[in-house]
Amino acid sequence: MNLRDLKYLVALADHKHFGRAANACFVSQPTLSTQIRKLEDELGVSLVERAPRRVMLTPVGRDIAERARKIISDVEQMSEIARRSQDPEAGTVRLGLFPTLGPYLLPHVVPSLRRRFPRLELLLVEEKTDQILARLRDGRLDAGILALPIHDDQLHVEPLFDEPFLLAVPHDHAMAGRAALEVDDLDDQHLLLLEEGHCLRDQALDVCRLSGADERDGFRATSLETLRQMVAAGVGITLLPMLAVQPPVPASPDVRLLRFEGEAPHRQIAMLWRKSSAMDGFLRQLAAEFRQLPAALLQPPKAVGAAGETR
Repeated sequence: MNLRDLKYLVALADHKHFGRAANACFVSQPTLSTQIRKLEDELGVSLVERAPRRVMLTPVGRDIAERARKIISDVEQMSEIARRSQDPEAGTVRLGLFPTLGPYLLPHVVPSLRRRFPRLELLLVEEKTDQILARLRDGRLDAGILALPIHDDQLHVEPLFDEPFLLAVPHDHAMAGRAALEVDDLDDQHLLLLEEGHCLRDQALDVCRLSGADERDGFRATSLETLRQMVAAGVGITLLPMLAVQPPVPASPDVRLLRFEGEAPHRQIAMLWRKSSAMDGFLRQLAAEFRQLPAALLQPPKAVGAAGETR
């Protein structure tokens, strides 16, 4: 048994297809298939159920693949410790972000990260929260930037910033002329929300419960941009995170953004990584850079017009 064969097994577990797993490992399909059979012979068990159109791991195959994943992660961490002992600010960091944050946060922080860590290779993965957590736990990601709360005793949580929400309404909506509103003003309103699996959906539902609003029936968006376009088309109203309305996001004359008076609804953003990570010290430095996000990007203007335009 060697590390290479364990990587082949993990790739097969991930892709559930010999050809795609072989491509991911940069080997031919016969090579990967032969090594998997040798691993089965060595262990004396069947790891894979082979069918003409699909591949499934046996129950013992799944268990061994998960153990192999942890072994590979431990070996990679050993290599990372050695690299960072020579140059603490070099190497690779695999960072996960969720879709309603990543595209809007990264343009504001990546340039400063490149200046601060010029030798760092930052590999970004955009996935929903549950997928980021799964990849963190099994070592496929080094850190994730997520919205709290996250309940996992194995993960270190480093708070970064609070991101307020704005209410987005069509330009001809009854509330469009207001400069600001209270949370209670959402009572009896019906909000457009994202589909299941997006943390922004859960956060918006929390606001609905506090305000007396509810979800608009018959509509669930797949992305934040779909929500924005539906508001512009006059379909309904929704909550948008502050970073999602800041430049370089283009303005829409058909959308009005209303700030909340008092304690605005918001989400708390944090960086998380495994408490056992060999990269703990460097990840704290990386989190500090994300924490330097300009405060103006998180503060709503006194009055807000089309997609972030101050009026």
